[in-house]
Amino acid sequence: MSLTRTLRVVSGAVLAGALVLTAAPVAAADQVRDDQWPLRAFEAEAIWKISTGKGVTVAVIDEGVDSDHVDLKGNVIQGKDFIDGDASSLPEGGDAHGTAMASIIAGHGHGPGNADGVMGLAPGAEILSIRDTGDAQEGFGPSIRYAVDHGASVINISQQISNGSTAEEEAVAYALKKDVLIVAGTGNDGGGREAWKYPASDSGVLPVGAVQNSGEIWEKSNYGQGLLLTAPGTHIVSAGGGNASFPYRSANGTSDATAYTSAAVALLRAKFPDLTVGQLVNRLTKTAGLPAAAKGTDLPDDHYGYGFIQPLAALKQEIPAGSKYGPLSVPESLKGGAPGATAPKDNSTASDDAASSSSSDNGLVLAVVGLAGLVLVILLIVKIARRGKRSNGGPGGPGGPGWDGNGQPQYGHQPQYQQGGGNPYQQQSQAPGRWPNQ
Repeated sequence: MSLTRTLRVVSGAVLAGALVLTAAPVAAADQVRDDQWPLRAFEAEAIWKISTGKGVTVAVIDEGVDSDHVDLKGNVIQGKDFIDGDASSLPEGGDAHGTAMASIIAGHGHGPGNADGVMGLAPGAEILSIRDTGDAQEGFGPSIRYAVDHGASVINISQQISNGSTAEEEAVAYALKKDVLIVAGTGNDGGGREAWKYPASDSGVLPVGAVQNSGEIWEKSNYGQGLLLTAPGTHIVSAGGGNASFPYRSANGTSDATAYTSAAVALLRAKFPDLTVGQLVNRLTKTAGLPAAAKGTDLPDDHYGYGFIQPLAALKQEIPAGSKYGPLSVPESLKGGAPGATAPKDNSTASDDAASSSSSDNGLVLAVVGLAGLVLVILLIVKIARRGKRSNGGPGGPGGPGWDGNGQPQYGHQPQYQQGGGNPYQQQSQAPGRWPNQ
């Protein structure tokens, strides 16, 4: 088996490079949260009133996950180590990639109201940490089967290996048969279908590309026939890396886009437990967005697939369930049993949970959120109060996002945003979950 390559781009030193200058820990943590631009792009606060992914387990097959990280503690189940063969899936040395992916999916932040640090898109989900880089002859086959057999509903593999294997193909089919979705990145070579590796190339996997915060495709994201979705993949702030005082990083890559997509599936699985994973993917493809430059493109497009994910719209819109496997490619071993259009097990789940007007949205929120809504309000008040104490207004405020240059901590590279000030990817007048400006 060839050398495994994680789906990330390293700028300069390997993102080990979170520098702490003279900033106080609280200021650093606030900056970390502020720099998570995808949360604002997705309108995460509105999403969490509908679903946090609670009750869903997402397996992260990677270099291991640091279950003691302040933003992940309590959300990580330690699984198996397929590299060393032991029961601990903790990362070794400076490995931080798996921790980063886990935090994007299910980080819960820390501090008063969990307002500091990294918040995942599905903070209520649990992470099953599995340490595997796919270098064995069977590729990711054994670790995929382990994830399925240990309760995962979604499997995130932000890695790639050059050679496929029958064992891995059969494991992917096994997962799909058990209604477990595997999400994988297409890679960071900027090439076409010939540049794809595995498991993104395996039939039955959901392949994901990366877009910038403008919504346009990231130039290094691999493209080609079979691409289904894209997600944020540039200047993504996540947990892991850095050092004990500031354990955070910033990176580009389809790794991060994969993690955001896995989180979106977890949100949907918690909301629509009676839909198959193929039908959940169908909701994401039916509500995906495109930048202005790609409007009118025949879908699925080689560069965008069906577009960038819009989880809020996928949670709220009324969408027919569709076929069991949705837009996923179907492994040969499952094609004989692939049905046509199917309804969810409980039709009321899809129709009752989807909101089609502002009045029904408000009723749903009042009924579902309850005490949790009060907690979110308190959290928001705390966060606004903290921002008011900062002289520069923080990212997204007047003058646009970025560091103030007065001793704030640095990541491996500084987050850079679309020019023009404000939030270029969100407008209150747009439909739910639509980003950027279109």
